[in-house]
Amino acid sequence: MIARALNLAINWRCKHTWKTASDNTSWCLFGCAIGDLGTIGYFQVMGIVWPVWAVMSLAIFNGLMTSILLETIILSRQMSLKLAFKTAIGMSLISMIAMEAAMNITDVLLTGGAVLNWWVTPFMLAAGFFTPLPYNYWRLKALDKACH
Repeated sequence: MIARALNLAINWRCKHTWKTASDNTSWCLFGCAIGDLGTIGYFQVMGIVWPVWAVMSLAIFNGLMTSILLETIILSRQMSLKLAFKTAIGMSLISMIAMEAAMNITDVLLTGGAVLNWWVTPFMLAAGFFTPLPYNYWRLKALDKACH
């Protein structure tokens, strides 16, 4: 298993795996974006002044939590709630953290802080999607593991 996991010479041209990885990444992004963008938006609308790093840290945490919650709900249709929660918790935190970091770094680079504007959100979501996508593809090919 370890030898297979370390195998980087996988077929990176498999359309089926790219589609599956893209679907999994999209669901993860949807869950993460709810908590992440919701947190930033809440602080912005309510006029709460916190340091950017604090807002972003809370946004990342909330994004991870909403992603796990969404996955639990989706998976509970296929299995028991307890097993669905365990599966959701067992998803790749590396992928979710990379997604969250990419979204928030993009926001800071484009706006200078924890700011949501109509024009920045598509860039944040694109960064959040494309950053973990190769890892999710690799995870499917090398480890035969998926979030869903």
